[in-house]
Amino acid sequence: MKASLTALMAATTLVLGLAPPATAEAGVRFSVPGRAKSTCADAPLTIRFPSPPTLDSSGAIEVRRADGTLADRIEAAAAKTDRKNIGAALSDTGLPHEFSYESIMIDGDTARVYPHRQFEYGQEYYVTVDPGVFTGFDGVQDPRAWRFTTKKHAPQGRRLTVSASGGGDFCTVQGAVDAVPTGNQTPVTIDVRPGVYTEIVYVREDRPHITVRGAGARRTTIQYANNDLRNGDKALSDGGPADVCPRRVLETSDLHNCWRASFGVDAADFRISDVMLRNTTPDGGSQAEAFRGNNERIVLERVDLRSHQDTLRLQGKGFVTDSRISGDTDFVWGTGTVFIQDSVLESTDSGYISQSRNDATRPGAVFVRTRLTRAAGVQDASVVLSRSAVWRFTHSQAVFIDTAMDAHVAPVGWQIDPNDCAQAQSASFWEYRSTDLSGGAIDTSGRLPCSRQLTAEEAKQWSEPSFVLGGWDPEPDHR
Repeated sequence: MKASLTALMAATTLVLGLAPPATAEAGVRFSVPGRAKSTCADAPLTIRFPSPPTLDSSGAIEVRRADGTLADRIEAAAAKTDRKNIGAALSDTGLPHEFSYESIMIDGDTARVYPHRQFEYGQEYYVTVDPGVFTGFDGVQDPRAWRFTTKKHAPQGRRLTVSASGGGDFCTVQGAVDAVPTGNQTPVTIDVRPGVYTEIVYVREDRPHITVRGAGARRTTIQYANNDLRNGDKALSDGGPADVCPRRVLETSDLHNCWRASFGVDAADFRISDVMLRNTTPDGGSQAEAFRGNNERIVLERVDLRSHQDTLRLQGKGFVTDSRISGDTDFVWGTGTVFIQDSVLESTDSGYISQSRNDATRPGAVFVRTRLTRAAGVQDASVVLSRSAVWRFTHSQAVFIDTAMDAHVAPVGWQIDPNDCAQAQSASFWEYRSTDLSGGAIDTSGRLPCSRQLTAEEAKQWSEPSFVLGGWDPEPDHR
C-alpha cells in the first residue's frame, strides 16, 4: 500500500506539472510552491513529515545560492519571535520597522518556513536543515537534496496574481504589494486566488491606488495571529521611542498600535474585496485588528472580518458594504469617518459593537441597513451599540439607521464614561427605525437619555454615503 501511495503521489505531481519534491529521511518531503525550476521569489518553504513534528531550539535552516553563498538563515531558537521588515515599513521618524513574526510554523504534519526576505529572481538555491531544528530529525546537509530556482524576471504591470500553490506571479499577498512601485499613481489590481495565506500584510503610505481582490470570502483567506502582545504597545513599550507609528492621529496613544493588525494599510485609495481577513489571535489575547486602514478613501466590499477585540479599525475615511464583521470588544472602532451599509455585525461575546473616537472636525461611524447578530451563548442584553470615553472624545458619534438587532443588544443601547449625560453634550448617539431580526419595531424608551431618535428627514440625509464622507462617492463594485 505504501509503494502504491508513493507511486500515485509521483504520478499526480507529474500530471500537475510540478517537480517531484526531494526526499532525505524516509517519508520526509521538501517542496516549494509550483515548479522547483521556476518558483516565486517570495515562496515559503515546506517540509512534510510522516507525523506531526516538534520544533526544537537549536540549529538553523539555511538557504544558499548555488555557489554556496548564504542567502538566509532561520534560527530554530528564534523562530517563534523572529523579526523582519514587512512592506518596507518605516516609522514616523524614518526608522525601518521590524515586525515580530513566526519564521517556522507547524500545522499538522507540515512545517512551513518563512524567510526573512524575498529571494533574487533567476537564481538557483539549495536548503540545508541542521539536526536539532526538529526533534528526532537528523536534518539534511546534502546540497543536492533540496534545490529550487526562482522565476527569471520580476512580474510587472497593472494586474498581478497571487497563488499559494505557485501558479501566479507571487505566492504571498505581501510579495505582490511589494511589487507596486513606491509613489504609484496608477490603479493596480492584485488578484488573490483561492487558498489560505498565513502572513502579516502591510501597505506603506506611498503605495496608493491598490485593489486586492480575492476569489470570495469562503475561498480566499488572509490570516495571522498578530496582536498588541506581539507587535503593539505592550510588545514595544521598551522598544525605543523613535520606532513610532506613521500617520499618527492621536499623538500620545498611537505610538506602536499600528503594527498589530494582521492586514494594515497606511496608503490612500485602497480597496479590498471578496476575501476573509482573519486575525487568529485567541479570545483574550489582546487587541488584534483583522484590518486597519489609516488614510483616505478606503473601501471594503464583500469581506468577512474576524477577530475578537478591535476587528476593524478605520482612520481617515472608510466605506464598508455587503460584508460581515465579527468580534466582541470595540470590533468597529477608530478616529475615522466610517460608513457601513448592508452588512452583518456579529457579537461573539458580551461587549461593545463600536467605539468612535472622531473629533469635532469630522463625523464618526454610521451604520445603515445592518444586522446585529450574535454567536451561540451570547446572553440577552449583554452588548451595547457603542461606547465612548466622553471625557476624552467629546464629539464621539455613532449612528444606527434601519438596523435589525437581536435581543443581545441591551435596552440602554449605549455606554459612556463617566456615566453622566451632562458631560456628553457634544456626543452624538443616534438611532432611527431600529427593529428586531424579524422586522418588528423594538422599544427604545430605555435608551441612554443623551441618545436620541432621528427624524425621517435626518435619517435620509445620514443614509447618503457622500454626505457622511464629505462628498466622496465610493462607488461600490456590484459585480
